[in-house]
Amino acid sequence: MLTFTFAQTEGAPTSVTEVRQTLQEILLQTWTDFIEHLPFIGVAVGVLLETWAVSKLAHVIADKSLGKTHMRRSLQDLALRLIAIAVWVIGILLAAIVIFPGVSPAKALGGLGIISMAVGFAFKDIFENFFAGILLLWRFPFENGDFIECGDVKGKVERIDIRMSQIRQTTGELVVVPNAYLFKNPVDVLTDQPKRRVTVMAGVSYDTDVDQAVEVIDGTLKSCSTVDQDRPIQVFPQAFGSSSIDIEVAWWTDPTPLDQRRSRGEVVSAIKKALDHHGIEIPFPYRTLTFKEPLPLQQTVN
Repeated sequence: MLTFTFAQTEGAPTSVTEVRQTLQEILLQTWTDFIEHLPFIGVAVGVLLETWAVSKLAHVIADKSLGKTHMRRSLQDLALRLIAIAVWVIGILLAAIVIFPGVSPAKALGGLGIISMAVGFAFKDIFENFFAGILLLWRFPFENGDFIECGDVKGKVERIDIRMSQIRQTTGELVVVPNAYLFKNPVDVLTDQPKRRVTVMAGVSYDTDVDQAVEVIDGTLKSCSTVDQDRPIQVFPQAFGSSSIDIEVAWWTDPTPLDQRRSRGEVVSAIKKALDHHGIEIPFPYRTLTFKEPLPLQQTVN
């Protein structure tokens, strides 16, 4: 038969009553410490409120000052955000020093660094998008209002935030894109220049005078209102198609997707009318069928 003997630890409570009394003492001491620190907590809250007020005031002053410079709007937004972050970091450090009087600024900065590392590993994607947003505002050439195309996303940039960017697609949907996606992938800035070139292919039949067709198309584009007449209009025969001589037509127009569609529609309609007016055929596909053996002909007598 086994016998278990429990040794009583010196100073440990020996009954439920003593355990209850110990817990009450701990809670009472905690509450007493909290009451004693209430003034410090109140001062820390006041510091945070003053930080909020200073942040708003700094934003207004910096916005007016930067607005008088020739700095790009994206750089102005970046500077305003960095100023706000700096003010809040200083305010939070001061509040921490007030609540914990034994904490020095050096210790607070060291603790903040350790916390930042831990948070950085835990929220890697968030910080990746954060720094990508800073680089987008600082270096990238597109601004709010530009039309861009990145992968399957194509639309107007409505807002570039620190972590996400809002893009209004041409179909009306609002797409919220992580900044890291825009930073890592090629981005076509459609409105980077005041004009963009558009190209369409026209076809004329093989019995058409190609030089005449080129002259007709070139003259037609010079009468289109959406075609920029200050830039070259390029009309070149390009290839021998299966049913037609293919002619490449290129011109310059306004850069937005709507302007591109409007100009393309006007040019295609004008070319069709001009070719019909001059009797130049735009052929349907022709097919010539050749049989290996002669086909027998059968005559039906009524």
